[in-house]
Amino acid sequence: MAATRTARQRAREELTLEIKEEARRQLAADGAQKLSLRAVARELGMVSSALYRYFPSRDDLLTALIIDAYDALGERAEAAVAAAPPGDARARWRALCHAVRDWALAHPHEYALVYGTPVPGYRAPQATVEPAARVALAMVAVLRDAPAGGRPGARVPEGELAGQLSALAAQLAPDVDPALLARGLAAWTQLFGMVSFELFGHLVGSADPAGPFFAHTVEEAADLLGLPDSPPAP
Repeated sequence: MAATRTARQRAREELTLEIKEEARRQLAADGAQKLSLRAVARELGMVSSALYRYFPSRDDLLTALIIDAYDALGERAEAAVAAAPPGDARARWRALCHAVRDWALAHPHEYALVYGTPVPGYRAPQATVEPAARVALAMVAVLRDAPAGGRPGARVPEGELAGQLSALAAQLAPDVDPALLARGLAAWTQLFGMVSFELFGHLVGSADPAGPFFAHTVEEAADLLGLPDSPPAP
């Protein structure tokens, strides 16, 4: 009986992977708005009622794809930061940024699913929050390596923004100065803005190919964060 259950579980896991792979193929071909459980079942030679036992609705399938995308990107970013020289905050920031871009260029439709236009009628459940935070927490790990005191002459957040940043710091990084967190948030939005502009064709005719512009802007953002230049190679 135990062996039979294990075989069933294995078969279920394999079919679940096949369903998600076909759904990703349809995302690439038609976009998330047109994702259909019936179409996925048809391409896999399944009846719709059988597929519903794996994903009760289109939104459940979308959620699984979104979690997979966030986890894949988070894993890539975490590995890149961990592989950078310890204590070299600029190298770790650089590694993080290039990992995000490399993953996005290799998986454009999955990137668009999580950072592109929202799918009408879909509301992400709580289960997506932790996977979505993985890349942000990798950035927080970089900020912890930033020198105390931050960038000289940096603007100090005031008013409502100061309150927002204090709450965010308490939630994500109580050991990171809120002013540094503000600069991190600015660098963060710039990072994903650059990736999105490149991926969705908004840099064609200007910074095209975008690699040199991306690398330059990553270093500018490191300056904004007050990260010292990487030490010369021995």
